[in-house]
Amino acid sequence: MRRTVLFLLSCCVLGAMAQQSPNGLLRVEPRGRSMVVSYRQQTVIEVETAVEMSALSRCEPERVVVDYEMVAGKRRHCTNEANEYRCGPLVVRVYNDGVAFRFEGQGVGDEAQTSYRIAEGTRRWMQQWCEAYEGFYPFSTTAKVKPVPSFSGTFTSADGYCNRWAYPALLEPADGVFALITEAGIERGQSASSLYNDGERFRVVEDKREPQGAGGEAVAHTPWRVVIVGTLADVVQSTLVTDVAAPCQLADVSWIEPGVVSWVYWAYNHGSNDYNIIKRYVDMAVRLHLPYVLIDAEWDEMRDGKTIEDAIAYALGHGIRPMIWYNSSVGWVNGAPGPKYRLNSPEDREREFAWCQRLGVAGVKIDFFSGDTQRNMDYCLDLLECAARHRLLVNFHGATIPRGWQRTWPHLLSTEAVYGAEWYNNVGTFTAKAACHNATLPFTRNVIGPMDYTPCAFSDSQHPHITTHAHELALTVLFESGLQHLADRPESFLAQPQAVQDLLGRLPAAWDETRYVSGYPGKSAVVARRKGSTWFVAGINGTDENASLDCDLGFIGRRRRATLFADSGDASSPWLIKRLKRLPASFECQPRGGFILVIQQ
Repeated sequence: MRRTVLFLLSCCVLGAMAQQSPNGLLRVEPRGRSMVVSYRQQTVIEVETAVEMSALSRCEPERVVVDYEMVAGKRRHCTNEANEYRCGPLVVRVYNDGVAFRFEGQGVGDEAQTSYRIAEGTRRWMQQWCEAYEGFYPFSTTAKVKPVPSFSGTFTSADGYCNRWAYPALLEPADGVFALITEAGIERGQSASSLYNDGERFRVVEDKREPQGAGGEAVAHTPWRVVIVGTLADVVQSTLVTDVAAPCQLADVSWIEPGVVSWVYWAYNHGSNDYNIIKRYVDMAVRLHLPYVLIDAEWDEMRDGKTIEDAIAYALGHGIRPMIWYNSSVGWVNGAPGPKYRLNSPEDREREFAWCQRLGVAGVKIDFFSGDTQRNMDYCLDLLECAARHRLLVNFHGATIPRGWQRTWPHLLSTEAVYGAEWYNNVGTFTAKAACHNATLPFTRNVIGPMDYTPCAFSDSQHPHITTHAHELALTVLFESGLQHLADRPESFLAQPQAVQDLLGRLPAAWDETRYVSGYPGKSAVVARRKGSTWFVAGINGTDENASLDCDLGFIGRRRRATLFADSGDASSPWLIKRLKRLPASFECQPRGGFILVIQQ
């Protein structure tokens, strides 16, 4: 991996060019203790601080340039640049695709208070906070919404409305102009934050931190507060969350291999304690040419005289690399599945991960964390550091959202923090909402980092799905994750046309380039991703009506041959798979339908 190159070059841009992005499209204007962010002369958002901003207008900027490579993600080679301004403890970077700011100084306190003004009437897609970030992003124009009960409880203001909100929060303050609010760069000794609102004022509030002298570490700055700004293309394609994160901490990343995973849990909630079921998923991985199989919860209680060592040996003997599940034992513990308490102390963690490495385990899925506190953040970093020593891939579940760690620790290939296909197991709510939700995630949760939604189910779990076959297949490309877990049961995948099986077997889990094509949150999404010389274009209809999805692929070129995977409209023979000699300008999609185009140079 190329080392990060960070240049701080003196910038001679003065006067009217101050507080602008390098390309001049984005501007930050100081107003008292606030800064107003605008894009193409359209006001986007006002950020309130405890710092007097008048000095900001007199600051001479320094140019910040980042240039680095990612092992997985939406883009392999990432570059960005910003003008950086300093105003007392406040550091503001104005990038071409957004604004990032933080407060610096030992023991930063009240001066780091920050809030965003989100006016009533502003179009928004915001998730009510819960510790696992497993909620919807419903469209709204108001913050006055009733709280949705969750396993984290509810957060309610005196007037009965929800008053705690999760990142990322997507806004459309003007037609075609968007802002995505999040944060990045969590370090040891810091907690993550969320948004609490009092009317139109959304305060950045850090979760619980440890007092100094009680296990806490003094940190000389806050995390980066990040607002990605621009068109939907700017938002979807942005790498700003990793641009401001700490550089890669690993000298060697050659052992980190993104890939597609055969996954037991969706169809068999207790399947990982059954050796024969695990064998079926290993055999499916062999048939579909997948590199990994995940052995999920309860493998420590395997039945019929078999053990996890037997299952690992079976997978390795068939050329499939196994991953195994752990309970973090800091969140849901009582009544939860195991194995438990194997990773909490440094000694136990080191012993367990050394055992995994010795047996040939490729990685670990660690589940059930307890929110955004400093203890959780430090624990996640402990896990990542130890896993790296033993060359184990990591997938965090029941955990907080990505905040840039995927750059710093590139063996963190996926994080759940999403209301995904697993919820077909839990409640009937997902059936009617899934298509709209799926068409919202490319513009919200998946913008900020890998998302273990566990896509692609042609059959049903405990609760049915009403998205089409092509919609489900499209999710494997539309949703980015360095470990892409396929949800369905083996017999369902192996009953699909050979062309579909072949596509799953060659599906990338890391991308060289990502391009927004068309769509609008909750309505539709069309995204193009490139691996090498091959483009994969995926589109879905998030509505219950027929829809024509724009598919202008001029950046690829219309005169290209491609293979189309789409819906036939015939329930008895649901697939339309054909060769195209020319790329179409649009696709007609069935209700809750979708498509994939595979375009080879």
